[in-house]
Amino acid sequence: MTENLFQPYALNNSISLNNKILMAPLTRCMADDNLVPTQAMADYYGRRAEAGLIISEAVIIRPDGQGYPNTPGLFTQAQIDGWQTVTTAVHKNGGKIFAQLWHTGRVAHPYFYGKGNDDAPVLAPSAIGVEGSVPRMRELNYKTPKAVSLDEIKSLVHDYAQAAENAIKAGFDGVEIHGANGYLIDQFLHHDSNQRNDEYGGSSENMIRFALEVVDGIIAKIGNDRTALRVSPGAYFNMAGDSRDRQVFDQLLPELEKRDLAFLHIGIFDDSMEFDYLGGKASSYVRANYSKTLVGVGSYTAETASEAINANKFDLIAIGRPFIANPDYVAKIRNKQPLVSYSEEMLTSLV
Repeated sequence: MTENLFQPYALNNSISLNNKILMAPLTRCMADDNLVPTQAMADYYGRRAEAGLIISEAVIIRPDGQGYPNTPGLFTQAQIDGWQTVTTAVHKNGGKIFAQLWHTGRVAHPYFYGKGNDDAPVLAPSAIGVEGSVPRMRELNYKTPKAVSLDEIKSLVHDYAQAAENAIKAGFDGVEIHGANGYLIDQFLHHDSNQRNDEYGGSSENMIRFALEVVDGIIAKIGNDRTALRVSPGAYFNMAGDSRDRQVFDQLLPELEKRDLAFLHIGIFDDSMEFDYLGGKASSYVRANYSKTLVGVGSYTAETASEAINANKFDLIAIGRPFIANPDYVAKIRNKQPLVSYSEEMLTSLV
């Protein structure tokens, strides 16, 4: 029933995967107070190396990208060295690992990077905030962001590319740009969060400009074969949907197709969700508009993922929470063994 999941898959001439099961990026908030990966993190990832590819937890590209406690970075030498320990553990066990590069945009909080200045700027496409507070630190209410200047946009593009270069130095096999789930790049791609009237807003062509500049900057540093992207055409997290958003992604996807990325990854917690303005599921919409390697995700079991791959709905499957509960997820699926059920209590430690 799930045999197709265990077939090798070539992303390109540079990178081949042993199977079609990816470990999805899972924010764990377990780095040290300098945002350096720990030995416990290296052991955690090493235990999951049987996945065809591990996509790391989201990694912040610079200090003002932080929106959660103890999320690892890739902007200091100590962080690069810490990640080297992680990638070595994964490679020693026969696996491959991409770093997911992240800036949280308007859901960043100066508590983490302001060095005591609670008024340190929060960066976003437009000065439009979100309601609520920081997960895991509910006493921290979100701030109203400032609209980034053109010079700040150039700096962000540079820092994404530098983080990608740092990832390769740290031994990662490639990077996945986090362009999904309501974070900075995604904020440029939706009308709810992007109300600019310059070359980065207004028209669909302008709204995709920042995302493409980040992609192109990273490709220039590390190559398209080591560059992937995650996108959320359906707004569902820290974001309100708008029927005009489809036009933005109608413009974006053909541009991504031209760039021949390692893969494109849907950002969705549950792929059974349907979006009126996309005409159904996010994965179905992307598949209809993007012909290259597509990674599905969102509450799939091994069985339903296998069926979806057989039906050509996507090429690879990313599994999230079951990997938290089952370090040996791949072996258990292969051997038809029962899985341990995920529970929130598991988030308190790295098993």
